[in-house]
Amino acid sequence: MSTKKEILAKIAPLRDKIDAIDDELVKMFNTRAKLATEIGHIKRQYHLPVYVPAREEDVIAQVQKVNKGPLSNDAIRRLFERVIDESRRLERETTVLGDS
Repeated sequence: MSTKKEILAKIAPLRDKIDAIDDELVKMFNTRAKLATEIGHIKRQYHLPVYVPAREEDVIAQVQKVNKGPLSNDAIRRLFERVIDESRRLERETTVLGDS
């Protein structure tokens, strides 16, 4: 039987890898947000709507297409709906408030 210390020793490197992935995710989310902001500026310039349902469905379809699991496509949809929602919120802020 493994001791708590041995179990934690097995978990620690996995958690370190998760932490590194989380750091990269934050960087990628912020890069994505900057691009959404640029899109928001263009949309504002041409008086285009922030919310484009067809584009959102295209994004979700694409990420589900490349999904190899273990997350289900429903889980991927929920994650990206949230990411898209935050991008849309940021676009609206830049549309209403100008540069952020």
